[in-house]
Amino acid sequence: MHDIGMALILLRRIRITPAPFLGLQHCQRCFSARLSENVSNDNGTEQSNPANNNTERLIKVAIIGLPNAGKSTLINRLIDHRVCPVSAKVHTTRKASKAIHSKSNSQAILFDTPGLVGNREIKKHQLDTHFVSACRHAIQHSSLIGVVHDVSNSWTRHALNPVLLRVLEEYAHIPSFLILNKIDTLKSKRILLDIVRNLTCDQMENIRNYGPLVRRRKNKVDSQVKKSNAVMDDKDSITPKPPTPVEGWPNFTEIFMVSAMSGDGLREVMSFIHANSKQQPWEHLPDEHTDLTPEQLIVQSVRARLLDFMPQEIPYLLQTELEYYEVVGGKILTSAIVTCPNDRIARLVCGESNGKLRQINEQVTSDLIETFGMPVLLTITTQVRSKEPKS
Repeated sequence: MHDIGMALILLRRIRITPAPFLGLQHCQRCFSARLSENVSNDNGTEQSNPANNNTERLIKVAIIGLPNAGKSTLINRLIDHRVCPVSAKVHTTRKASKAIHSKSNSQAILFDTPGLVGNREIKKHQLDTHFVSACRHAIQHSSLIGVVHDVSNSWTRHALNPVLLRVLEEYAHIPSFLILNKIDTLKSKRILLDIVRNLTCDQMENIRNYGPLVRRRKNKVDSQVKKSNAVMDDKDSITPKPPTPVEGWPNFTEIFMVSAMSGDGLREVMSFIHANSKQQPWEHLPDEHTDLTPEQLIVQSVRARLLDFMPQEIPYLLQTELEYYEVVGGKILTSAIVTCPNDRIARLVCGESNGKLRQINEQVTSDLIETFGMPVLLTITTQVRSKEPKS
C-alpha cells in the first residue's frame, strides 16, 4: 500500500495534458543592445522594467547533466526562445552561455552548460580545458543547481553518473533540484517511483510534496523498524556487509518530471526558479534573452545542423566561422564558411549536386528565422583547409 500511495503522488505531479505553448516563431528576439531604460512592451508579454532597484529580484541557475540529457532543449522551452544550439548528437554545447527569462520584477539567468564527461570522453573527443571547466565555472556563479536526468535511457536512468555525483559533492553547499526529462518516452509512469527512490537515495522525506506521506507511514511502523533494526544489528556484527555504492544524491530540494519536447511540466519549473529569486539588481534588460551575439548564434546554429546531417565523427572534424553579417531593411544577410579537413569530407558535406548542403542551409535558415523573428538570407560555403572557398 505504501508503494501504491507513493506512486499516486508521483503520478499526480505529471500533467497529463500539456500546457498550451506558444510557438517560438511568434517570439520576437531582441538582442543585447543596450537601449534606454524606458523599454516599451509591444507584444503584451508579462515583462516590465522595475521602477527601482529595490523591487528587482534575481536568481542564477546552473543547468547541468550528462551529454544529450536535453539541457539545451529544456532551456529553450523554459524561456520560450531559441537561444541554445540543439542537435541529436553529443557535445553540441561547447561553451557555457546565459539564457535569460524576465517576469514581472524577477529575472532568472539559466546557464546552459556542456555535458559532464569523464577522462575517457575528454580524450575521445579531444575536448579542451574550457569545455571541462565550463560547468564548474557556471556553478560557482549560481545560487541554485538544476540537474537534468534522462529517463529514456534504460541503462542509466536508475543512477546518477559518478562524474555528476562528484560535482554535486564538491558544491554541496549550493541547493540543487532534480529534473527528470523525457518522461513522454516512458510507457508506464509507475517506473518513475523506482527512479526517484534510486536518485534520491530513498530520502524523499527531505523533498517538498513528497515528505508527508513518507513521514506518516514512518510513524506507523516505527516500532516495527526498531525491532527489525535490533535484529539486523546482531546479524551485522557477525557477518558485515560490503558498502553499497552510492547511486543518487539525497540532498535534492525538489523534483520535477517534464518533457522538454512537449512542454509538459515546464511551467512548474520556472515558477520554482522565480520563487527562489532574491532581492538583487537585474543584470540584463527585460528584452534580453541571451548573452550571445547574433554572430555567435548563427555559427552555433550552423554547427548544430552539421551535427544532425553528417554521420558519425565527421561533424566534429569541421570548423564553422562567420564570413558576413548585416541587417538590411529588416532582413538579416549572412554567410558562413565550413572548413573541411580534406576534399573527401568536403564532398560528403556538399552531397550530390550540393543537395545535402542545400538541405543544411534551408534547415539553418528556418532555425535562425525562429531565433531572430525576422527574415534571414543565409549562404553556407565549404572550403578545404588551406584552400580557397567554393560553393
